[in-house]
Amino acid sequence: MDPELLERITARRAELDELEEQLAKQLVEVRAERDELAVAERVLERMSEQLADERASAAPAPGQVGGRTVMLIPHRTPDMEETMLPPDYQRILAAVRQAAGPVMARQVGDALGIDVSVRSKLEPLRGKLVRLVDRGWLRKLPDGRFTTRL
Repeated sequence: MDPELLERITARRAELDELEEQLAKQLVEVRAERDELAVAERVLERMSEQLADERASAAPAPGQVGGRTVMLIPHRTPDMEETMLPPDYQRILAAVRQAAGPVMARQVGDALGIDVSVRSKLEPLRGKLVRLVDRGWLRKLPDGRFTTRL
């Protein structure tokens, strides 16, 4: 056999052995990353299911007061329409929206035709405004004024 040809074959075999070693390392890394992704997918699925269950259990449900079913104020979600609120809450939202800027409870009461000079008539309105804030329909500023959510 030709010594030059034998040398070339030996050199090529060494190159291929080195390439095989590199590819084997890459294959191990690829398999490890694929396993990590599979674990991440399972964790994400489990967390998504738990979150969906929590949201479903936290969804507002009608409550019972004095043996009667009453509608609770639902939390605002992107697909939630204002029409889901009871009519008096819809009127409150409309009054806040029509104001030139942030409003006090007294101004909302004036817009709704409530006698704001009587505290006992104003406090229930303030409670409804706060409930709308708590459910994400309105925003309360640090100075106590109310405004719509952006």
